[in-house]
Parts: sequence; structure tokens; C-alpha cells
Amino acid sequence: MENNTLSFYFNLTMFMNIGHYRYLAFVFCLLLYGFIVSANLAMILIILQENTLHEPMYIFIAFLSVNSLYGSSGFFPRFLMDLLSDSHLISRPACFTQIYIIYTYASYEVTILSIMAYDRYVAVCHPLHYHRKMTSKTVYTLAFFAWVYPTCNLTVSINMVVRLPLCGNNVQKIYCASWNIVKLSCVTTAVNNIVAMSSAITTAFLPFGFILYTYLRIVVACWKKSSEVRGKVLQNCLPHVVSFVIYSITSFCDTALSRQNLDEINPFVAVILSLEFVIIPPVLNPLVYGLKLPEIRRHIFRILCLKPQTKNNSCANITSLH
Repeated sequence: MENNTLSFYFNLTMFMNIGHYRYLAFVFCLLLYGFIVSANLAMILIILQENTLHEPMYIFIAFLSVNSLYGSSGFFPRFLMDLLSDSHLISRPACFTQIYIIYTYASYEVTILSIMAYDRYVAVCHPLHYHRKMTSKTVYTLAFFAWVYPTCNLTVSINMVVRLPLCGNNVQKIYCASWNIVKLSCVTTAVNNIVAMSSAITTAFLPFGFILYTYLRIVVACWKKSSEVRGKVLQNCLPHVVSFVIYSITSFCDTALSRQNLDEINPFVAVILSLEFVIIPPVLNPLVYGLKLPEIRRHIFRILCLKPQTKNNSCANITSLH
């Protein structure tokens, strides 16, 4: 038991033996990672370069893209190595580093979505006071909260997991996850469970409740407005709602999966449910915001067309339609 407790490695046990198909899976996942990096970098660069996009809503979208790059960097490099490897051992420092990156990525995502919901609430429900309330100082304060609070919260909870004595090293996951390691503990984990629950309430449930409340207020405010006003509000809010729904579904699936007996679940289904949490939001966020928000879409068309100033250019005509 002493040797197991002091083991320097964890074994990720959810990888299936797919033979030569692993090379095809590697190429597909590498292309997917390349798309995530290029699409989110493009979003960030467009927002940074265009002065018309230096507004709170677009700044928060850039935050989402930065977070997608951050979370993907904590998952894909190691995952791509594991796809080509016959051994899926990961050292303790690397495992807990991956846990920290993926869990902070998840927390940043929901806190950023929360401040985006507040921004939309002020814009719709208090339009005359929007510029007074959403000043640069307010944006910086909200950004500070969105990044720093989850960092401090998760540093404490993950540090408690690091200190647990373990009686095994098999992690039923394709990446390191806190709950799967807690289940290997040789001692009672009541304190860890309380801390984890408190962390989940403050970094997940409260922000989720706040987002639902703000959109309820937006729906009530728009109920008696004209169809034109409702259309504009829907155009501005729909991408955020889509991102929130995607994140909610994928995070719920991952959380539910970690509480199940994986021996009773189809291995392929279990792998898909584990992957979607760290893949789907980074892939879809730039597509949703890039295609749905006219200001960003217009700049994307201009970049792709190369000659946006030429009136006779067919791309310029396409841009004008949007």
C-alpha cells in the first residue's frame, strides 16, 4: 500500500485500443485543435485591431476566446500524445497541473458568461444608462473578478486533493479529474467533499442562477416592445444564450459521468461524454459569435475578401448584405 500511495504516476484507464484507427483519430484531433487555435486567435485579433469593436460586449467575447485557448492547451497536447502511445501514465505534477488548467478553464467560462449576461442586461433594461454603468473601470473590475476569484477558489480546493494519501493510481478518465483522484483516497474525504461543494456553489450554481435571472429580466423587458426591438435584442443576445446552453449541457454531462459507475457504461459513449466538455465550447464559440454578430461577421468578410474598399468586388457586395 505504501508503494501505491507514494506512486509518482497515474494511469488513465479510459483509453480504448482502436488499433491503427488511432492515427486517423490523431489527425482528426490535431486538425480540430488547429481549428480551435486559429479560430479563437482570429477572434481575438479582429477585436483588438478594430476600434469599433472596443466595447464591453466584444471585449468579453475576446475573453471567451482567450479562455478557449487556455483550456485547450491544458488538454490537447497531452491527449494527442496519449492517442499515439501504448502507455497512458501521467506524472503527479503533470496530472494536477492539468486538473488546475481544466477546472479553472471551466470556472472562467461560467464567470465570463455571467459578466456578459450582466452587460446584456444593462444594455437592454437600462439602455440610457449603459455607457455610465459599463465604463472601462467597470469592465476591468468585472474582468478581475472573472479571472481572480475562480483562481483563488480552485487553488485551495485542488491543494487539498494534492495532499490526500492515495491507495491506487488508476484514473477512470481520458484526462486527470479531481473527483476521480479523490475516489482513490485511503482516508475519509468528508472535508474535501464539503470544500468541493462550496466551491461548486460559488463558482457554478450562483453564476448559473445569475445568468438565468438576467435573461428572465431581459425577456420581461422586451415582452411589450415592438417586433423590431425584440429582433435586435434577439440578435445581440442569441449568441450568448447559445454559448450558455452549450456550456451547461456539456458541463452537466461531464459532471454526471464522473458520478457514474463507468463499468456499466458503453466505453465509446463514456469517451464522447468526457471529450465534449473540453472540445465543443472552444470549437463552437468563435463560430457562434463570428457568424451571428453582424459587426464581427462584417470584419471577417473584409479579411477574407482582401479588397474591402473595391465597390465592384463581389465580396464587398456580400459584406453589404450583412
